[in-house]
Amino acid sequence: MDISPHLHDLAFTKDNTMKLSYKRADRLGELIQIEVSDIILRKIKDPRISLVTITGVDVSDDLGMARIYFSVMGDEKQRQKAMDGLKSATGFIKKSLGPRLELRHVPDIEFYYDRSFEYGERIDKLLGEIKEDHGDS
Repeated sequence: MDISPHLHDLAFTKDNTMKLSYKRADRLGELIQIEVSDIILRKIKDPRISLVTITGVDVSDDLGMARIYFSVMGDEKQRQKAMDGLKSATGFIKKSLGPRLELRHVPDIEFYYDRSFEYGERIDKLLGEIKEDHGDS
């Protein structure tokens, strides 16, 4: 694994060993992911988002913006319905995050469809086709 993009996250401890230092934005992103997942599961009754899974959150360094990535079971029509449902619930979700995170300022939130699962499925399919073409050798 190439760690060069993450070199800025390295820090040295007093005994000169290296460790990864997590930025506050990363920790906040993890908390937002947990809380938004719980809000969607327990507080929102919109059927459009019943099959939504929160896959990740990227928070800006200034903590002003959170990009929330989601996946959903189904076709393009189901994805669009989920996006519409999430957009509709954005205000409620942001309002609900305040007391849960105990922050004075809750980051603005935007939802993005996470295509990484589709990409993984496509790679699996291609690998399966290659295996078939080579006679399972």
